[in-house]
Amino acid sequence: MTENELIALWTRARWHIILSQLAPTFLLAATVWLLLEGLGEAPLAVRLAATGILLASGVLGATAQFSAGQEALAVIDDLRALPAASAVGRRIVASARGVDIVRFVGPAIFVLTFAALLAALYL
Repeated sequence: MTENELIALWTRARWHIILSQLAPTFLLAATVWLLLEGLGEAPLAVRLAATGILLASGVLGATAQFSAGQEALAVIDDLRALPAASAVGRRIVASARGVDIVRFVGPAIFVLTFAALLAALYL
C-alpha cells in the first residue's frame, strides 16, 4: 500500500475510535442525569434495564475501540515499513503509544464509571 492509502486507513480508524466513544459517553452522562432525577428510586426492573443498556453499550463501545486501535497499530506497522515517510506519516508512527490509551485506558475508565453508577443505582 502507498503512504496515502495508509494515511486514509489511519483517518478511518481514528473516526471509528471517536464514534465508538459517543454512545457510551452519552449514556453514562444521561444515567447521571437520570439518577439526579430519581432513577435510583425507580423499580428494580427499571434499574436493571438501565444497567443492561449501559453494559451493552459499554461492551460494544470498548470492542469497537479496541478493534479500531488494533487497525491503527497495523497501519502504523505498515507506515514504519515504508522507506521514506512524509511528516504526516512520521507523526502517525510517533503516536503508536497513544493508541494503547484508546485500547486500554478508555475502556478501563468506562468500567470504573459503570461501577460508580452501579453503586448509585443499587446501594
